[in-house]
Amino acid sequence: MADVEAHITGTVWKIECEIGQEISEGDTLVILESMKMEMPVEAEDEGTVKEIRCQEGQSVSEGDTLVVLE
Repeated sequence: MADVEAHITGTVWKIECEIGQEISEGDTLVILESMKMEMPVEAEDEGTVKEIRCQEGQSVSEGDTLVVLE
């Protein structure tokens, strides 16, 4: 299992995946907004989305788990 974490503090602008979806390395899973800039959070490994731990509009901190892959 792999956790995909926020690499910056910001707001979840858009969730680009859903539970059960097959993910490849480099796929965009979540888009964060910080200081009016969009920052994609990409998968560092392949797997299946097991859990989404964020919601659009939610504030997150660097290191928070956004998505869990298995």
